[in-house]
Amino acid sequence: MSLARVHNFAISLDGFGTGEGQSRDAHFGHAGQRLHEWMFATRWWRHKRDGQSGGTGGVDDAFVQQHALGIGAEIMGAGKFGHPGWHEDPEWKGAWGPNPPFHTPVFVLTHHVRPSIEMEGGTTFHFIDASPAEALEAARKAADGLDVRIGGGPTVIRDFLAAGLIDHLHTVVVPILLGRGVRLWDGLEGLEKDYEVESISSSSGVTHVTFTRAGV
Repeated sequence: MSLARVHNFAISLDGFGTGEGQSRDAHFGHAGQRLHEWMFATRWWRHKRDGQSGGTGGVDDAFVQQHALGIGAEIMGAGKFGHPGWHEDPEWKGAWGPNPPFHTPVFVLTHHVRPSIEMEGGTTFHFIDASPAEALEAARKAADGLDVRIGGGPTVIRDFLAAGLIDHLHTVVVPILLGRGVRLWDGLEGLEKDYEVESISSSSGVTHVTFTRAGV
């Protein structure tokens, strides 16, 4: 069976995966881009996403490159797909432009179901109102034997963890304090008992922490 994986999910020292005050112009609220500056600086990101030269190598670059390997579908929450109220705009197609970076079927968990949207580059957004288990079953069928990425935001990842559905979780602890927003770890006391946990620090200041289910 394909695995359910989380990659490059950045959180602050106080555990917030996004800031407060999300809007169309502030996808991560008051956090801005601070949770992801380490990623934007990597060689892979600058070359692959921005078409620029340079960038950092090392640990950060190695982890960033794992994001898409072996992934056949993604699941994301309504908060990742769009700002509060996006469902009232029939023209809203996500925050990534006409060619989103997923290049797979993407299942958006929402109470506001709408017809699927086919984008450039192989991304198709499907809007479903489903439990984590139901969503994962649908995504696995679409992934055709490949793994499923649980893309976030923090509420979705927390729900999948609480349901015992995540096989591999890669979090990136960024040395900032947000103080408010949406936390990842609430209600998950003792989660580490079900996983092999490893951590590695980077010269950028972030710490990569991976949780891998025993036997995976």
